[in-house]
Amino acid sequence: MTAKAESFDPIQADRRAYREALGRFGTGVTVITCATPEGPLGITANSFASVSLDPPLVLWSPAKSSSRYPFFMAAERFAIHVMGRDQFDTCNGFARDGDAFDRIDWTTSAGGVPLITGSLSCLECTTTATHDGGDHSIIVARVTRVTTRAGEPLLFFGGAYGTFDPAS
Repeated sequence: MTAKAESFDPIQADRRAYREALGRFGTGVTVITCATPEGPLGITANSFASVSLDPPLVLWSPAKSSSRYPFFMAAERFAIHVMGRDQFDTCNGFARDGDAFDRIDWTTSAGGVPLITGSLSCLECTTTATHDGGDHSIIVARVTRVTTRAGEPLLFFGGAYGTFDPAS
């Protein structure tokens, strides 16, 4: 039996209710990295999407309220790492601290971008456009290099991390 649906105006409602409604959309989990004058920086994000196959474009949306926001907005190059279920600790680390590199294996790309070792997919990107998106910005980027491996994804749903259970 289906639960009774609740309907509300997101502007009039409690902000938490709107956030919980958005949390009903399960997403993959990424860690975005870039180089800064102070060193490598990372952030856990689920606001990632494919935009185009030809040319290869993706987007992600950093929150303007984040202390890491100005660094990602200034970054010409960055990497998006699609995280595997075995990388929960890495995701948690970068959700709390942009300088969690001392707890993981990583390398630096030819372009100077920090790359997390072992992610399911690593998309090395160059920013092509930025757009205002309310309390976030939208960064559109061209993918210039991809590294990928097989593995189980780490997912986010309803405010919690989890894994994928295929439908029969």
